[in-house]
Amino acid sequence: MAYALVLLAVLLLGGLIWNYRRRSVAVSPPASASYSDLLEEHVAYYRALSNEEKAVFEQRVDQFLSHTRIEGVGTTVDELDRVLVASSAVITIFGFKDWSFYRLTTVLLYDDRFNTDFETSGKNRNILGMVGEGGALQSTMALSKPALHEGFANETSKENTGIHEFVHLLDKADGSTDGAPEYLLDRNHLKPWLQLIHASIADIQKNRSDINPYATTNEAEFFAVVSEYFFKRPDLLKEKHPELFATLEEIFQQRPGEG
Repeated sequence: MAYALVLLAVLLLGGLIWNYRRRSVAVSPPASASYSDLLEEHVAYYRALSNEEKAVFEQRVDQFLSHTRIEGVGTTVDELDRVLVASSAVITIFGFKDWSFYRLTTVLLYDDRFNTDFETSGKNRNILGMVGEGGALQSTMALSKPALHEGFANETSKENTGIHEFVHLLDKADGSTDGAPEYLLDRNHLKPWLQLIHASIADIQKNRSDINPYATTNEAEFFAVVSEYFFKRPDLLKEKHPELFATLEEIFQQRPGEG
């Protein structure tokens, strides 16, 4: 009798473990075999990583795609679209081992620019990327599909719309999108960082800088714009703006291009 009870317990436990594994596979599908090929061909940041880091990058791309939907608005979504969105996210947090954008549930890809209401009709359709600020859209990001692709295809530029929007999400982690990421920068370094932002904005306004003038909009946009520069052209940023490079290296806990 005792033997039968033990055997029954073992079978039940085995069934629970099998069911758990089956559910795990259903929720988190295995990484696509094409990820590495697509990343190698289209993501310069990935190409610069070591083989070990590449494997981790692929895992984090898969993790992102397992909990975030990529939906097309007026356009289709293919595997490359998904990989580029995920890469935009992973690049910004690759220096943080256990970080993820778990609150972001949906990324909308538009066939062109859109307006502040995430609409493709009406006036002022000049937005390439935006993060929802509240209500039903607070867990949603919208990106222009052409702009997303251009950010990765043009490897000599300093712009990447996907990275720009995910930096805004990181900036927002402390409760406000203000260019001062308190979760990422030592508190004693926040004031010098803001002073550096204002000095850099003044240089841009006086045509003494190669940073995109959109960075002069406000501190949050400066942070996002210069972060694009940091991840796209780290060599050039380090040469032309060593102080900015050093602070961004501290913020993101990584040095792009040195895998």
